[in-house]
Amino acid sequence: MIEADSFIEPARELGFRDYTGVPCSFLTPFINYVINDASLNYISSANEGDAVATAAGLALGGRPAVAMMQNSGLGNAVSPLTSLTWVFRIPVLLICTHRGAPGVNDEPQHELMGRITGDLFDTMRIPREIFPSEPDLVRPCLERAMEYMRNEQRPYALIMEKGTVAPTALRANSIPSRPHGADEKGSFQSRADLPTRRAVLERVIAMTPPGESIVLATTGYTGRELYALGDRDNQLYMVGSMGCASSLGLGLAMATPDRTVVVIDGDGAALMRMGNLATLGTYGPANLVHILLDNGVHDSTGAQATVGPNVDFAAVAADCGYAAALRGDDVSVIDEVIARDDNGGPRFAHIRIESGTMDNLPRPDITPEQVARRLMRHMGTAFI
Repeated sequence: MIEADSFIEPARELGFRDYTGVPCSFLTPFINYVINDASLNYISSANEGDAVATAAGLALGGRPAVAMMQNSGLGNAVSPLTSLTWVFRIPVLLICTHRGAPGVNDEPQHELMGRITGDLFDTMRIPREIFPSEPDLVRPCLERAMEYMRNEQRPYALIMEKGTVAPTALRANSIPSRPHGADEKGSFQSRADLPTRRAVLERVIAMTPPGESIVLATTGYTGRELYALGDRDNQLYMVGSMGCASSLGLGLAMATPDRTVVVIDGDGAALMRMGNLATLGTYGPANLVHILLDNGVHDSTGAQATVGPNVDFAAVAADCGYAAALRGDDVSVIDEVIARDDNGGPRFAHIRIESGTMDNLPRPDITPEQVARRLMRHMGTAFI
């Protein structure tokens, strides 16, 4: 058994000061230690996939991060681990607890995942080793992880067994206080001529000069249209990890406070990981702008309807702690939400658009890895 500082302090020396995650009783000493130390950051994520995506955003911004989770929630992280960190080649240090380990008496819901945890990491091609249980094993473990992440630029996993870390008392509160229902404004009109996605994206491009802004587009037609309208060094196009664009943007905004980070989301994607609105509202910095384009359908898969028309996303964002929450069906909302200066936290805009896409819409001919490296060169950041 080790004390929490036996791992966290050597990790700090290697650059790890940011931790994202979902709690597990095995992780309690770790989480408490990070929360107690004001020079470290803990982001309490709504689910394990968003924890991975936020850690990836921090890494893109040059801040190495640790994503922590219980193995029972590992399934929630499969999408960003296989279609974000793998495809874009983003190194994240993973700490995954091993509930239901063979030979360990545990709750029945952990039995199957306990058996297959190692196999699941192997299937995802993420190298793993047992989390060190003795102080003198910590540094060599971290050096192996660092060597792999530097060489391969992909995640590395440490599997934490029961009783590995001694208890640490919690002495601080990690949750920033944010107002609820703050500055919610705007309304939708009964109009037949909703703006197109293209019109909105053209306005986003006009409002986001490369030297001052970063633009992240959700997967599907949004990223493809943004690419078609103007491929720029300050843009990143999600090609998977549906719903994770906003959590990726959170990490990137935290790591690059001198730039405005604009996340272009969709109604289907936002609904998939709606809990992340609360995470952004709680931790999101003032340089984060979250724009949700709502056409009421999953456009790129055949225009099947979403339940978005029944959701007042701006009201949800306001109640989740966003500093400003706008709604409307005109491209002028883009100007207002990006130009607005709210030091209290992130800004949100819910814009209704018509369904459909551009004719002969191309796919990017630049790979996700190339997009990520180009963005990092543009920002002047580097991985560990």
